[in-house]
Amino acid sequence: MTVIVTNGTPPAIRGMLKRWFIEPKPNVFVGTVNRRSREKTIEYIRRNAPKIGLLVIASGSSSQGFEIVHYGETKRRPAQVCGHYLIAEKWEDLEKGVQEGGSFEIA
Repeated sequence: MTVIVTNGTPPAIRGMLKRWFIEPKPNVFVGTVNRRSREKTIEYIRRNAPKIGLLVIASGSSSQGFEIVHYGETKRRPAQVCGHYLIAEKWEDLEKGVQEGGSFEIA
């Protein structure tokens, strides 16, 4: 199972995604594709819409049964705590030198 959440999908990319995925809500695509097809799809999106933000949730070998990756700017970012994936809704860089990923605190 693969879930792709995008920000502002161009019509050409949306049409391509609808070949293999259903779109239950705008910019949310859900489908069952193999790993190679998923990687090729993401590669196509990143090549043809480089500024688009992607959050990809796919079946994986973690204890939760899925893996999360993101590309570009997204409102929510995946984080791992003790081997479990979480989605950070508010993301603040705790150190000014942090370039990618950022950090978060658990209150």
